[in-house]
Amino acid sequence: MSSLSHDFIRFALDQNVLRFGEFKTKAGRLSPYFFNSGLFQDGAALAQLSEFYAGRLLESGLQFDMLFGPAYKGIPLVAAISVILAQQGHNFPYAFNRKEVKDHGEGGTIVGAPLKGHVLIVDDVISAGTSVRESVELIRAQGATPAGVLIALDRMERGTGELSAVQEVSASYGIPVIAIANLADLLDFLKDNADLASHRPAVAAYREQYGV
Repeated sequence: MSSLSHDFIRFALDQNVLRFGEFKTKAGRLSPYFFNSGLFQDGAALAQLSEFYAGRLLESGLQFDMLFGPAYKGIPLVAAISVILAQQGHNFPYAFNRKEVKDHGEGGTIVGAPLKGHVLIVDDVISAGTSVRESVELIRAQGATPAGVLIALDRMERGTGELSAVQEVSASYGIPVIAIANLADLLDFLKDNADLASHRPAVAAYREQYGV
């Protein structure tokens, strides 16, 4: 586990964004942990979260021309990450979409820079992959090319088949998916943390049952 992944998991725990207990997932599974990025709720938390995204992105070496945030969670993320990148000397255009078409003013569904070149999609997690699919269609419809997807956490669990939701997205669109941390990182974190080690058996069992 990288130090960045370790620090991110600690940050998510401190913000109460990552929790342990019993939670029902969208797929109807009972998960021993829950990650809700909507609970990063103030300016300081958003700034620090964006630094983790930017750090992981630059660490990856992925080449791209601009960033795109799908509505709704991707909107504040893509704006804040763009600010952090610019502060570090990497100034990229960014855009996001509306859920509803605007028929007045500038109109359309895209806000921000025109979608062109290689476009990096920014989101919090990938569950069913619906948000990524819609983003890819929007990007391609503008004549641009999806460059990859940047997310906070990869749950590393099976989607509709034997692949994980992240693997399905990567295979379907031929693009990389970069995560700040994943379930394997979380298990490593729990192993090395005496206060939270009691949660590790349940998380490990969940991965054994649903993981890839």
